Amino acid sequence: MSFIRSTIRNIDWKLWAALGILLSAGLLSLASARPELFYKQLLWIVIGLGFVALFTVLDLRSFFGHASVSNIIYSITIALLLITFVIAPRINGNRAWLLLGPFQFQPSELAKLALIAVLAVFFAKRHIGIARWKIIIGSLLYAVLPALIIAAQPDMGSALIIMGIWLGFLLVSGIPLRRLIIAGLFFVIAFALLWTSVFKEYQKDRIIGLFQPQQDPLGANYNVIQSKIAIGAGGLTGRGFGQGTQTQLGFLPEAQTDFIFAAITEEGGAIAAVVVLGAFLWLIIRLLRIGMLVDGNVAKFLCLGTVVLFLIQFILNVGSVVGVLPVVGVTFPFVSYGGSSILVNLMLVGVIQSFYVKK
Repeated sequence: MSFIRSTIRNIDWKLWAALGILLSAGLLSLASARPELFYKQLLWIVIGLGFVALFTVLDLRSFFGHASVSNIIYSITIALLLITFVIAPRINGNRAWLLLGPFQFQPSELAKLALIAVLAVFFAKRHIGIARWKIIIGSLLYAVLPALIIAAQPDMGSALIIMGIWLGFLLVSGIPLRRLIIAGLFFVIAFALLWTSVFKEYQKDRIIGLFQPQQDPLGANYNVIQSKIAIGAGGLTGRGFGQGTQTQLGFLPEAQTDFIFAAITEEGGAIAAVVVLGAFLWLIIRLLRIGMLVDGNVAKFLCLGTVVLFLIQFILNVGSVVGVLPVVGVTFPFVSYGGSSILVNLMLVGVIQSFYVKK
């Protein structure tokens, strides 16, 4: 009983209050817009919470502290990505999902967890020498390999997140400004190469559409225009559950994933939008707090890497919804539909919760 009481006492309930709001907002939106997906999402959440419960009673700091553990996770993930690229069926033009009976699993989501784990160990041992090119390039190689495989699927959104995680680790490791500028130039060159040899025409059109928002309203800019209409139609209090015309009549594309924030705002209004944004901000604050409290560099880097991941996903998702960033098919953490994303994100929070010691 004392063990159970101690475990319950060490749970960060403020963190889980924020997480509960985000998960509930996503489920309510699915129940309104895509009821057939509600129970699938709920099942993935239950599975994810099962991992959280398991991780919470374990001390995972020593487990993730071993380089061999993170390398094994990383190697298995690379193997899964290669298998997916070779044998997975094309779904929406991508070879990104492994079929597990009635379920689909996206290894690129697991790649985000694996990269955070391996870079946490890498930088925990080498962050003092972060200015050395050997360390910067060595860490880059960990990110480039999965990013290239994922980009070839093609899934440019996830590939961009993978590279963003690596850049985030550089920032939190205290990389000198001169090295950071050079890394930025590397990204510019990489973007130019992608533009000329990798990007599809529709991807280029979406980027160009940012600077010509009223052009091609039935093509490249259709998604964003409909998203803005949905957000504007919500007003202060929203149209009500199940009453959003953009969402219910199918004008808002991917209302369950890429544009779920617009769907929530249309039916719940600005009040619902502020609640969701506030809950996400509070989640980030609590994760950062745990990162400051935990002992050991590996645990700290795992916390910071998870924050970087969630922030990148959030910025890319909401940025595309309001039309300030191109649509790259990235989910809103804990809100958008997606079993693989929900499962991996909850596992990351479970790992961080296992680090937490109330002080």
